[in-house]
Amino acid sequence: MLNGIRVYSADAFWRNILGDLGATVLDAPNTTDLNFDSLRIAMPTTPLQLKAALLDATDSSNIIRKIFGTNVRMSNLHAQIIVHLYKSGGMDAAALKTALGYSADTTTHTIDTAIYQLRKLYGHDFIINDNGVYKIGKL
Repeated sequence: MLNGIRVYSADAFWRNILGDLGATVLDAPNTTDLNFDSLRIAMPTTPLQLKAALLDATDSSNIIRKIFGTNVRMSNLHAQIIVHLYKSGGMDAAALKTALGYSADTTTHTIDTAIYQLRKLYGHDFIINDNGVYKIGKL
């Protein structure tokens, strides 16, 4: 039900529920994933209400709209890269891989290719590499 959502909660009760519903429950909060504790979910709640709140909180369209000034359609991977870089203020390649669900030491060109494609679409200065840290630049 919550597959693909990475979430942190300090509360053991919510950690169990979120895990049972298919979310990836993190051991520590970070800037790129959802902090469930900050959502202040009102009790009682149904699984569908919980899912709706989590999906709303993970909706990246507001960030994409803020960056581009309009609604832009793009692949999920492209949107995730942009949102992670925007929310974190910048990430090195290993941290970006981890945030996207890859192992930091995995050899993959998927992320490099996606960044190349984003630069090709929106200009080379859209995603900059500042001493090994990828950041959102300018359109």
